Amino acid sequence: MNGSPVSSAAPTVYVIEDDAPVRDSIALMLGLAGYRTALFADAESFLAAWRADLSGCVVTDLRLPGLSGVELQAELRARGSRLPFVIITAHGDVATARRAFLAEAVDFIEKPFGEAQLRAAIETALARETERLRRDAARRADAARLAALTPREREVLEKAALGLHAKEIARALGISPRTVEVHKTRIMAKLGVRNVAELVRFALATGSDADRG
Repeated sequence: MNGSPVSSAAPTVYVIEDDAPVRDSIALMLGLAGYRTALFADAESFLAAWRADLSGCVVTDLRLPGLSGVELQAELRARGSRLPFVIITAHGDVATARRAFLAEAVDFIEKPFGEAQLRAAIETALARETERLRRDAARRADAARLAALTPREREVLEKAALGLHAKEIARALGISPRTVEVHKTRIMAKLGVRNVAELVRFALATGSDADRG
């Protein structure tokens, strides 16, 4: 089995297990529980299908032909993927478990395991993934709002993030305090913030972007 089709349309549990009966058993259990799954017999098959926009979590055996489960985890991290991992094994050891957890594995489960144990680990992994996706969406929204600012408005935002008042910003930029206030009003409207305090918080949270342009 080379692998199942993958999709970025919905969070998916990617099951990587070279033992076909175990793989099918996990897939059946997860399917009956309502999870979307994609199945792979080895890490290389999954890497061939992997895309940066995939979401969900990975359930992988530790020992696989070719790359191991933790080697796959390391490879995905090197590619910038944050997919959470649940690692299952009949051959666990402390050093390997530590390596997996240092790479932010959700759980390291020894065979034989119960359905409840695996489902709990997957729920934790998917909750972590949901929060990551929420943060990514918020960052994209913030970036889009920043992109709507003019170069001058970005300069005013940068100075506001430093805690400067309108007169200080005016002196620094060679404009009038009244013009600074006009820019602040427009900035707050574009960024969707209600007051100067929220404006400063937004600027501090996105400071690296505010310096561009």
